[in-house]
Amino acid sequence: MRRLGWWPAVLGLLLVCGLASGQGAAAAHTDPLNLDPMVRSGYEKFYNLDFEGALKDFNQVAAAHPNEPMGWDNVLTALIFRELYHQDLLDTTYYAHDSFLNNKREVPVASATRAQIESLTDKVVGLCDARIKASDQDKNAYFARGLARGFHAVFITLVDHSFASAARQGYAARNDSEAALKIDPQYADAKMAVGIQQFAVASLPRWVRMIVGIMGVGGNKEGGIALLKEAAAHGVVTNVESRTVLSLFLRHDARYAEALAMQRGLAEQYPHNFIFRLEVANLLKDEGHGLEAIEEYKKVLADAAKPGYFVDPRLQMAWFGMADTQRGYNDIKGAAQGYANAAMQPGCSDWLKKRALLNAGEMYDLLGDHGTAVKMYEGAATGGGDQSQAEAARRYMKTPFSGK
Repeated sequence: MRRLGWWPAVLGLLLVCGLASGQGAAAAHTDPLNLDPMVRSGYEKFYNLDFEGALKDFNQVAAAHPNEPMGWDNVLTALIFRELYHQDLLDTTYYAHDSFLNNKREVPVASATRAQIESLTDKVVGLCDARIKASDQDKNAYFARGLARGFHAVFITLVDHSFASAARQGYAARNDSEAALKIDPQYADAKMAVGIQQFAVASLPRWVRMIVGIMGVGGNKEGGIALLKEAAAHGVVTNVESRTVLSLFLRHDARYAEALAMQRGLAEQYPHNFIFRLEVANLLKDEGHGLEAIEEYKKVLADAAKPGYFVDPRLQMAWFGMADTQRGYNDIKGAAQGYANAAMQPGCSDWLKKRALLNAGEMYDLLGDHGTAVKMYEGAATGGGDQSQAEAARRYMKTPFSGK
């Protein structure tokens, strides 16, 4: 099951959905609402993880255009990724080091937030259904419906582990995008969903396709990458996210140099996007350039200390990633402090906090400080919330950790 862990991460990292230039000939191949100055303003805020500012703009546009599904799609996108970000579900180390499908992590989403996401998804799909019923040549309605289905699939994958339902929604999103492309072959944004599906399905074992109910769905890695490159080059609303997905797919296939070049470009374009900056460090780590990765993590943390540089940076992700890298280089003292710092960050999710505490305890045991290690283990074994680290923590309280 471990080999599947990267695929939900791909979906999770769709955080950066946004607008490209939207100028020139591309304007004829997108919904006119995508070119609205307020929409563009909202996505500039979204790029920098200012979800509240983005939602203010998006809600204003949606209220002015209540029957336009893309307006509500924008609100839905911001709501979903605000929640995923605050739950530490956009941290790629989560997918790189654990078997995602076997993980028992529970994600405590407020009932009001969940209800709002479900309601907005239904609203967009309903508006699109009505428009498609009125005209089966409405390419913008097909695309908007596919976008809503795709992002809802992201949500239920990462929050609920509803893999079968998410796979079916992803397939429906691909069908909608293909319908838009049949009407307008130059509708570049629609190529993103098709590209994601082609690459992802080609990477799944046959028995997994059977489990999630997508047998018969075609997959092609290089074909998927080619479509994503077209969306990245010519898309109006999927330019940034297509580059993000390309980076992760290239990373999955160990094409690290290409992935890093893609990710550096995003980080340079949006230097105040905490996730983009963090992902450069994560890629350096995965590529085997651990010392460079550590320096990159330190730069991210240093920028985060500057007032207003990042909006709501999730510093636990940077501390944890750096500690993992230090651990790999046998800097046990540095790793111990890094894991402890991750656990101490305000707003750190219970799951990541307990994971960091367990790792910190292991490092203190290796340093010969079992007293401090036990304190860490006690935190990791605390009742309530996530319990995935509790068994190991209780075991190490009795018998000090002695591995690496």
